[in-house]
Amino acid sequence: MKNIKSILLTTLILGISFLFSYQLLAQTSDKQWTLQECVAHALENNIQVQQSELNMLISNQNLAQSKYGTLPSLNGFASHTYNFGQTIDPFTNQFATNQVRSNSLSLSSSLTLFNGFQTLNTIKRSQADLQASRYDMEKMQNDISLNIANVYLQILFSHELVRNAERQLQVTNGQINRIQKLVDAGSLPEGNLREIQAQYASEELQKINAENQRNISTLNLAQFLRLEDASGFDIVKPDLSSFQGVSELITPGALYLTALDAMPEVKSAEYNYYSAEKSKDIARGGYSPNLSVTGSIGSGFSENNKEFADGELRVKPFNDQLDDNFNKSVGFRLNIPLFNGMSTRTNVQRAKLRVEIAELNLENTKLQLRQNIESAHNEAVAALKRYKAAEKSVEALSLSFDYTKQRFDVGMLNSFDFNNEKNRLNNAESELLQAKYEYIFKTKVLDFYQGKAISFN
Repeated sequence: MKNIKSILLTTLILGISFLFSYQLLAQTSDKQWTLQECVAHALENNIQVQQSELNMLISNQNLAQSKYGTLPSLNGFASHTYNFGQTIDPFTNQFATNQVRSNSLSLSSSLTLFNGFQTLNTIKRSQADLQASRYDMEKMQNDISLNIANVYLQILFSHELVRNAERQLQVTNGQINRIQKLVDAGSLPEGNLREIQAQYASEELQKINAENQRNISTLNLAQFLRLEDASGFDIVKPDLSSFQGVSELITPGALYLTALDAMPEVKSAEYNYYSAEKSKDIARGGYSPNLSVTGSIGSGFSENNKEFADGELRVKPFNDQLDDNFNKSVGFRLNIPLFNGMSTRTNVQRAKLRVEIAELNLENTKLQLRQNIESAHNEAVAALKRYKAAEKSVEALSLSFDYTKQRFDVGMLNSFDFNNEKNRLNNAESELLQAKYEYIFKTKVLDFYQGKAISFN
């Protein structure tokens, strides 16, 4: 009986756990993602961002190593040697002709006092390289954020196309029902019904195409986020129905001045230029004398070192020899470069050329930024004009379609003219939607160049 109760209790627990897990999985798969969540997830899981993070860690290790270069070196040495044949014992300074075992132990240290500021400039260069790598990663994160915002807007645009297609189908279906009654009553020929049914089939195809575009855009975003299961993926749809385009945009000149301080690619190019300058200083340090202080302690043992004890000749004990042979030294070493195959001069010339390249890269980065801002501004202005024109077109065609519908309802207009006017309005509404979302994205690009976070709220 106890076993049966245990089995039933276990089954109940497993069943509850399964139901809870299933509900949790269903909630997860049906979760709608905000733009901010999409961006955060992509930045955390994007392979290129992860590679940039690793490169930044490497730069950080290089900086740590350059700082460690200011510390003194410390090295230990130990040897265990057997000598055969005639030799001079290093500890007794006597000739030995038989097999002799010897040991040597030492510690040595060296500290560079002056090397033309090469160590200091190496630290500064490593610091600049680390900052450049950080801004490179930030630039990549910005690019990913813009790409996600673009795909996110494409999904929103495709959703509105689907809704627009559904509204068109509802209108056409209402016309089918009305014409069907008139045909049944003998007021209209059956050809009118066939024409409106053909229009319905065409609009149904447009709806299917819009749904396919929406699904493809949604899948593209899910793949961009590297989701393992994109079957239930969807996004939060912010309310953009009250969108109105602004009458004026910030000037390209003012936007460029703001972007110079906000865009990470400019900062990265500046730090790369500074790094090249430090590399040149390091190369010039090769002309300078190198002053270092050295010190060492050591001792040793030799089987050739013997003593009389207890009336016999024997090898002096190991510990006694270590005490007797203990030595220490300290000194200064000055290395003055006189001629080294013109290697230092060549290094300096190469470093100067790299400085010029880095300077050109900086200027090119600023030029590219200015051109991108000018293009983005012009595209935003053009998108705004297109949106305003599309608004007027939809407004005019809506009035025209209302008038056409009234004439069609009373039999003063045939189905062909009615469908033609309806298609014109549908195309204008699609054009307005496209202009609307294009302008929204272009303005978000301008916000991006001002250092603002991308948001559709």
